[in-house]
Amino acid sequence: MKNRITDLRGEHGWTQAELARRAGVSRQTINAIETGKFDPSLPLAFRLARLFDQRIEELFLDDQ
Repeated sequence: MKNRITDLRGEHGWTQAELARRAGVSRQTINAIETGKFDPSLPLAFRLARLFDQRIEELFLDDQ
């Protein structure tokens, strides 16, 4: 699934480690989500959306 996490993280000036800390996951998890190797669980997707003040639909894009 495509997402805008890398761009939004950059706009906030956060490293992957900082975003991971705020979201309660590992840096490796953030990296895997950003590169499309891992789709987050629904609770994590909501957490990330709240951190970026976005709707899930704005954060994650259907790649079909």
